[in-house]
Amino acid sequence: MLDIAQLSALLSQPKKIVITTHHKPDGDALGSSLGLYNYLVQRGHHAKVITPTDYPAFLEWMPGNEEVIIYTQHVEQSNQLIADAEIIFCLDFNALSRINEMGEEVGKASAVRVMIDHHLEPQDFDDYRYWNINACATAQLVYDFIAKELNDKDLVNKDVATCLYTGIMTDSGSFRLPNTTSAVHRTIADLIDAGAVNWRIHELVYNSATENRLRFLGYCLSQKLEVLYEYNTAIIAVTNAELNQYDSATGDTEGIVNYALSISGIKLAAFIVERKDKVKLSLRSKGEFPANEICKKYFNGGGHRNAAGGQSDDTLDAVVTQFKQLLPDYKSLLTL
Repeated sequence: MLDIAQLSALLSQPKKIVITTHHKPDGDALGSSLGLYNYLVQRGHHAKVITPTDYPAFLEWMPGNEEVIIYTQHVEQSNQLIADAEIIFCLDFNALSRINEMGEEVGKASAVRVMIDHHLEPQDFDDYRYWNINACATAQLVYDFIAKELNDKDLVNKDVATCLYTGIMTDSGSFRLPNTTSAVHRTIADLIDAGAVNWRIHELVYNSATENRLRFLGYCLSQKLEVLYEYNTAIIAVTNAELNQYDSATGDTEGIVNYALSISGIKLAAFIVERKDKVKLSLRSKGEFPANEICKKYFNGGGHRNAAGGQSDDTLDAVVTQFKQLLPDYKSLLTL
């Protein structure tokens, strides 16, 4: 592993840099990537953000978004940039499998690989690691990396601040989750002082839904919500045909699971959706209930204690049945 002095020395001269993040990037993934990008270009580096897949339209307004390269749409160009890179920043993921086909290219690249992340059990593919599972967002760690590790707080300008604010806001559930510490609020104050317009960012992320997205949400809540009060659990399961019925786009399912968790007394919520290739699960929980344990043990996934995800090659009905059959094993935790 490199130490911060060695990495800082590498960054002291312009470098060819690739920044990447996990597939189907959320607000933290893209916010941390573009925040770091806007910092690095100020330092004179030749930086490119490459995302493994597309991402929600409600994130496309962020400064620097026009420079993002989507791997699946530009495979040859992306592979060349990865091969030529001197440094590759890997943000908001801890295993190369999380970047799909890009993982093989990043794994064999000659570049120095830098991981900045807050997920459990990182895979050993990196040369420098800035990692803290107690951070509420990778964007929080990117801010600390820039301002504290590299002593470049003065380069956290409005563009950097706007992107990092977005990442922290979205991954902290708009500052309402338990990991929103006093340190997070102090960072947010710094970002606002640097030019992030908090109310405007909230408007752009949360108040920009399409009519189809809103109607799909209404359908999920009125027709697909199942509440199992015996286990203080709520489930929403959606077929691929139902996604197509509402012309669902990337990002349209994001956050739906939180509505199920908002029911009084519910401690565990699951959003289970049939995609073209797999069935995906998104779990949210309250308190000490380990949503990540269920995803890791049974659904080839993982994540945080209160926010985790997984997937399965089984049918939607089989996955829903399997999930329900697990609940008796966790009843003591769910009914505390």
